Amino acid sequence: MGKPGNTGIGRIIRAAGYSSQGLAAAWRHEAAFRQEVVLTIVLLPAALWLGQSAIERVLLIGVCVLMLIVELLNSAVEAAIDRHGSEQHHLSGQAKDMGSAAVLFSLFLVALVWGAIAWQRFID
Repeated sequence: MGKPGNTGIGRIIRAAGYSSQGLAAAWRHEAAFRQEVVLTIVLLPAALWLGQSAIERVLLIGVCVLMLIVELLNSAVEAAIDRHGSEQHHLSGQAKDMGSAAVLFSLFLVALVWGAIAWQRFID
């Protein structure tokens, strides 16, 4: 059961505050997140231009947003592991490596979707 008084619009407002704190922390402490945000900002107008239908535009923008989501989750995993302690443990290393692999796959997905839509527009 949830916490007393943690319902309705108050809960939504608090959740939005926590989310903005998380975004601010990622921006301050994660260079990869900042780079991916800049990439997304650059790609947004390109998506509107490149995409020839609403579905294509949603795909182009959606994979960029997905990339940011995966980066945020990877950063959260790293922060939780780093908070736990500085001693080396193979499970901590595995968790960080898996998070990094997830980011890599999200970047591959961005390249695949953007490449496929660009190919269809310019080559086909």
